[in-house]
Amino acid sequence: MVEYFLGQSVLRRSWDQVFDAFWQRYPNPYSKDVLTDDTVHQEVTADQKLLSRRLLTTTNRMPRWAERLFPANVAHSGYILEGSIVDPQSVTMTTFTWNISHARLLVVDERCVYCVNSDSSGWTETRREAWVSSSLSGVSRAVQEFGLARFKSNVTKTVKGFEYILAKLQGEAPPKTLAETAKEAKEKAKEKTLAATGSKILSQKEKKKKRKENLSVFHLFPVPIID
Repeated sequence: MVEYFLGQSVLRRSWDQVFDAFWQRYPNPYSKDVLTDDTVHQEVTADQKLLSRRLLTTTNRMPRWAERLFPANVAHSGYILEGSIVDPQSVTMTTFTWNISHARLLVVDERCVYCVNSDSSGWTETRREAWVSSSLSGVSRAVQEFGLARFKSNVTKTVKGFEYILAKLQGEAPPKTLAETAKEAKEKAKEKTLAATGSKILSQKEKKKKRKENLSVFHLFPVPIID
C-alpha cells in the first residue's frame, strides 16, 4: 500500500516570474536543510521543451529509530534528484522529485505542475502530488505514515521559501520567517516589560518626593500639643 498526497495552491505571481524564481529558490531561510543544488543535465528538445535534472544535497536527518539501520555519515545527509520539463507552448512546468538516499527505508516520489491560473492570468497555480512507499517488512505502514507527515511539513516550508524568493526577486520585502516573527514578539514583550518597570520606578520616585514634601510642610507647621 502507498500513501498518497494531493495539494493545490495559488502563487500570486505570473508564470514567468515563478519560472525564473524556480531556478533561484535556494538558499532561503525556510530550506536550510538544502546544502547544494547542482544542474547535472539540461537540453532543449526538438519541440522546444526544456529538460533539466538537478542533484540536491540535504541534511534532512532521519528519526532516531531509523538511524540504527544506516551508518552515521549516511543517516545525517541525503541526495535528491529533481527532473523538470518546461513547455513554453502550453505554458507549463512539470517537476519530478525523488530521493536516491535511504531508499531502503522510504521512497517519496513527487510530481508538481505549475500553470497559469484559470481565474487570473497574472497568477500561477500549482498541483502537487506525492506517493510515499516503504519496503520494510512489518513496519512499512508506520514508516509511510511518518514519511507522509514529514512531507506535508516540508511542503509548507517549500511554499513559504518559494514566496520568499519571489518577493526578493521583485524587490519587495520578503515575508518574515516564524523565527523573525517570534524574535520581534519577544523584543516587544521585553520593551513592554521595561516600560512597565520604568513607570513603576517613576511612580515610586513621585511617591517618595511627595512624602518628602509632606514632611517638609509638617516641620514648617508643627501640630500644636494641647494639654
